Amino acid sequence: MRTMTILFAAGLVGSAVPASAEVTQKSEAGFVSRIAGEVAVSPAEAWKALVSPSLWWNAQHTFSGDAANLTLEPNANGCFCEKLPVPKDAPAGQKPGSVMHMRVVYAEPYRALRMVGGLGPLQSEAVNGTMTVTFKPVDGSGGKRTRILWEYVVGGYMRYKADTIAGAVDKVLDGQLEGLVKLLGPVQPVEASAPVIATEAVNAEAPAAEEVPSYTPDPGRDEEAAGKSVKSALDKLFPGSGSAAPDDR
Repeated sequence: MRTMTILFAAGLVGSAVPASAEVTQKSEAGFVSRIAGEVAVSPAEAWKALVSPSLWWNAQHTFSGDAANLTLEPNANGCFCEKLPVPKDAPAGQKPGSVMHMRVVYAEPYRALRMVGGLGPLQSEAVNGTMTVTFKPVDGSGGKRTRILWEYVVGGYMRYKADTIAGAVDKVLDGQLEGLVKLLGPVQPVEASAPVIATEAVNAEAPAAEEVPSYTPDPGRDEEAAGKSVKSALDKLFPGSGSAAPDDR
């Protein structure tokens, strides 16, 4: 437990950024961290991997030291939890312990998952943390590439300085998303096409090269799409209310 807290607070993650990572807002009241990545699978496959954290979560950032003890129930009030095995030197009859990292408050399979809770050392502080994960198919990929966006909003009273903890949390979440991206398979860069042989016969038979759109992170655009998805669900629950649902959160 102490090991996890030290690593998280110090932000000791030596991983490369999967696509983009940044603290977009920060004040004495809290901070907002956004992490984005792109994977070479469909949103459905990306969702299934996300809800199996034992396959990709960094074991260094667990209380038990083993990611195999992590589970995530992708439904409202579901638990992102961790089992704490009984220590070898424990008294006879001692039962396993457990940790609730986050609780699910919104689950729309293959589209969005929202959880609340303080991760790592934030669990001991009087803060609220809300993480929204969205899955969006990349335009022109035929549904075979997905952009994953994590947004973690933290606010409340904590004994850490915002300048220190915000950057540390951002780096840790970046490392976790990188683990998910590696599991699913990152999008490979497009290789330069071979020179076209200038003969009528070849040109007539050769299919036109498919143009693959370049990927430019745009957290604001994806956040807006996720907000519209949530708004649509709220409109179904409260038809004709005459008041617009918020675009986000």
